[in-house]
Amino acid sequence: MRTLDFAPLYRATVGFDQIADLMDRVATNDGAQNSYPPYNIEKTDEDTYRISIAVAGFSDADLNVEVREHALIVTAKKANEAEGKKFLHRGIATRAFERQFQLADHVRVTGANHADGMLHIELAREVPEALKPRRIQITGQKAIETDVVDAKTVN
Repeated sequence: MRTLDFAPLYRATVGFDQIADLMDRVATNDGAQNSYPPYNIEKTDEDTYRISIAVAGFSDADLNVEVREHALIVTAKKANEAEGKKFLHRGIATRAFERQFQLADHVRVTGANHADGMLHIELAREVPEALKPRRIQITGQKAIETDVVDAKTVN
C-alpha cells in the first residue's frame, strides 16, 4: 500500500491541523474497515443531515450518543442476556460497537430518535452571521475633491 507523507502540509499551513489529521487517518485506514452496524447518511435539506444506524436488538439504555472534539461517537453495549438461553441459530448481531463520524465546523447535533430498530441522529449546519456572505451596496461615483494649489498664487 502506498503511504502519503503529510509533513509538508503541517509545515506550510497554520490552523489546518484537523484537516491534515483527517486526511492522515483516511490514508492509513485499511480497506477492511468494520462495516457493523450498517448506516446511512442523508442530506434532508440545504443545511440539515440525518445519520441512520441499524441497531436492531438494542434498547435506548444500551445506546450512547456523544459529541466530543468535532466527532460524533455512537456506542452500544448489550447487557449479557444470553445466559441461560440455548440458541439453535443466532443471526441477530448484538455485539458491542463504536462508530465515529467527524463533524465539520458549525455542525451540531440537534436530536436523536430510536424507533423500529433504527437510530436516527439529526444534524444541522449553523454558520454564524459573521461568516455568512453579505452583499455590499454599490453607490454612484462620488466627485473627488482635491486641493489643487495654483503655482502662481504660491510664488
